Amino acid sequence: MKPYEKIIVALDVENEKAALALVKKLKGKAGVFKVGKELFTAAGPGIVKKIQKLGGKVFLDLKFHDIPNTVGKAVAQAVKLGVYMMTIHASGGLEMMQAAVAAAQENAPKGKMPLLLAVTVLTSLDDDALKKIGFSEGAEQMVLRLAKMAQEAGMGGIVSSPKELKMLRKVLGPSMILVTPGIRPAWSAAGDQKRITTPAQAVRDGCNFMVIGRPITAHKNPAEAASLIAKEISA
Repeated sequence: MKPYEKIIVALDVENEKAALALVKKLKGKAGVFKVGKELFTAAGPGIVKKIQKLGGKVFLDLKFHDIPNTVGKAVAQAVKLGVYMMTIHASGGLEMMQAAVAAAQENAPKGKMPLLLAVTVLTSLDDDALKKIGFSEGAEQMVLRLAKMAQEAGMGGIVSSPKELKMLRKVLGPSMILVTPGIRPAWSAAGDQKRITTPAQAVRDGCNFMVIGRPITAHKNPAEAASLIAKEISA
């Protein structure tokens, strides 16, 4: 992969117009574009096709989490949209993830199976926050347990913070795709992410794709910001 292809730009914007403007500016500067809850709610499923029409691959980040039957049906519809990758919450359990994998396999055209990513622990949560929710394990232990379950279910990859990358790569082996948010170049503010690292360090630790939002989308020149990050990755 070329360095820029490892970059997933988070289109966390209010409307379709702003999203498509960013896609046009970043064509050839980023590999994938993330459509999350904000944009999907504002623009609907049609935004996926419009991004694809501009030549962009779509990461549908809706973090499906429900009973297995419901998640399976949701995944089937996402597959029909032709998304490149999508997320499912690992905390929904083994059966739910297995239903997601089965639905993707049944509905994907031959050779176009989307990448199913299991979300482990959100990067806005640290050990203290997890304790307040009621979990006895720290973030690292929870990530590892959920990641192993996702691999057992047949998921294609894991979403975790950069801090767990080395551990996951060692335990899960080379075949699992590792996707990490919480990437902040040295010249960017941390924002509300608590478990963060730089693009270069993430690649060294085993990251395949990195989700980056504000350091690119809020920059005065998004294309320039993406290029700077690609240089960090390359270096």
